[in-house]
Amino acid sequence: MRILIVDDEPAMHDSYRRSFAPVAAATGLLDAMAAELFGDDDAAAPDETGPDFALTHCMQGLDAVAAVEAALRDGDPFAVAFIDVRMPPGIDGKETAVRIRALDPNINLVIVTGYSDFSPVEISKAAGPADKIFYIAKPFEVAEVTQMASALAHRWQGDRELAEAREVLAAQVVQLQEQGHELAANESRAIHMANHDSLTEAPNRLAFRRALTDRARTDARFAVAMVDLDRFKLVNDTLGHLAGDELIRKICSVLQANVPAGGMVARLGGDEFGLMFDTPGIQAAEMDCTRVLKACSGTFKVLGNSVQGGASIGLIVTEAGESRDPTDLMRRADLALNDAKRDGRGVVRVFDESMDENIRLRRAIEGGLSQAIAKGELSLVYQPIVAREAFEVVGFEALLRWNTEDHGPISPAVFIPIAEESNLIHELGDWVLAESLKVLAEWPGQYVSVNFSPRQFRRHNFVGRLVENVQQAGIDPRRVQIEITETAIFDDADRAADTLYKLRQMGFRIALDDFGTGYSSLYNIRKFALDCLKIDRSFIDGMGRERESAAIVHSIIHLGRALGLGVVAEGVETETQLQALRVAGCSHMQGYFFSRPVSQERAKEIAEARFIAVSVANEVADVSELGNGTHG
Repeated sequence: MRILIVDDEPAMHDSYRRSFAPVAAATGLLDAMAAELFGDDDAAAPDETGPDFALTHCMQGLDAVAAVEAALRDGDPFAVAFIDVRMPPGIDGKETAVRIRALDPNINLVIVTGYSDFSPVEISKAAGPADKIFYIAKPFEVAEVTQMASALAHRWQGDRELAEAREVLAAQVVQLQEQGHELAANESRAIHMANHDSLTEAPNRLAFRRALTDRARTDARFAVAMVDLDRFKLVNDTLGHLAGDELIRKICSVLQANVPAGGMVARLGGDEFGLMFDTPGIQAAEMDCTRVLKACSGTFKVLGNSVQGGASIGLIVTEAGESRDPTDLMRRADLALNDAKRDGRGVVRVFDESMDENIRLRRAIEGGLSQAIAKGELSLVYQPIVAREAFEVVGFEALLRWNTEDHGPISPAVFIPIAEESNLIHELGDWVLAESLKVLAEWPGQYVSVNFSPRQFRRHNFVGRLVENVQQAGIDPRRVQIEITETAIFDDADRAADTLYKLRQMGFRIALDDFGTGYSSLYNIRKFALDCLKIDRSFIDGMGRERESAAIVHSIIHLGRALGLGVVAEGVETETQLQALRVAGCSHMQGYFFSRPVSQERAKEIAEARFIAVSVANEVADVSELGNGTHG
């Protein structure tokens, strides 16, 4: 540790040298004297603790300033400087202290004087800060100087280490900020890419459907139109795909320039576009689409070639109070578009119910569904959910089946959406929950996983009804898992977060179903009280064929593990899928590889066995019309 001594008297420098003499030497002399006087040959070994000081002596202030400057330049600064106040004929101690402080803000200054030329306050103001300037009066005691030097040297070293730590921390903060900005930029780019068509930069199908969902929640009348280019394949075949891409871009610009004010243009894929705009009625919407059609029918210059443009449009106008399911609206607009193509292209067709044979079927299903419970046509099957390591059966997903007297089995994918559009979904949901709770008494400890639709989840007093059913059945809430989709919770995120928190507080398990098919973000996942994520079976099915599906599956598994959530892979059908999921770290699985959905009696046998062996995994279940997944 370096110490600077600044004094114009040689005798004072000798005093400093004696004060800072090595402890061992001084102690040795005392020990020798003690041994000679008292005959003590076993004197204790000296304690050699304390800093090792290296002294630099200067007779004048300017020399001291130069020494400090040189020490800083060499990277070996002084920890403490002892400065005399009076040092004629050069600069005095106050000025020396001021100049040294200007060079080195970290050095500790000790003013040593027997006079009162300057008050401590004056010197402190000139060469402060006050916590780095100290005073010793002449004549001083050796202990006073050494203790002062030791304390200030330790403090100086501590200050340096603290400053270095702060610099490292500041650099890390800057690095984290830069990474944060980079992540935010990447997320922004990813969100843009996920919602926009790469060729035209127009919104894509996902963004169009989301906007359509938002618009459908309002009471406003609006139009949905599907636009398809006529003879586009001919352009690709004769002029090449680059020409086709250029034509797509030009048509997109035309649509954006001619869609009614405030309207939306999206590229849905290939040569198909979607339009959505407010309208006062069907006639006005048809006139607007006719104007758009005319704008698309001119001659376009494409890579030096003249191309005759043309399009067909299918149109539907929604009224308040009508069904506004986004999928159904797009389907109906597509039906109208197909009718326009059949009529020779280049026309606008407005949807009417005669185009949709499914409407009559939907009405028949809705009527039959309202009687299904009373007729005893509904039943539940159960598909095991197994743990990754030993294939232990930890739970079962309850799946609804409907076997009608007149039409035989009807797929849940058909009747559930119809029930969702009406209050029938509540009646069905109550029945499914009650039946699911009954079977829990037969199982040794597994949980039952019950699907709840978005409409059920938004039902008034959803939590209260659920708790009441579980209490009446005498079931521990920890044995009941609530399965909901991303749509159910993200439609009203704040309310959903509150509902899920209440359910988790009561002990219910929460699973986010079909994860990866919606539009959740990391922030949203963290916001909700969840137990596990269920990977949609479409990604599992695509793992062996598509790199994108495999990447999505791995990402979901890693996300779940990072957030402390379980991850259930649905639709596991092959050993290859199983091994890939186990290697990736997926915690739970369900699918045909382990068991098809089975009857209540067979589920009891599997539950009591606890583990699924390969010989059990592939056996055929004893119920008809089996399926897999939320709706079968």
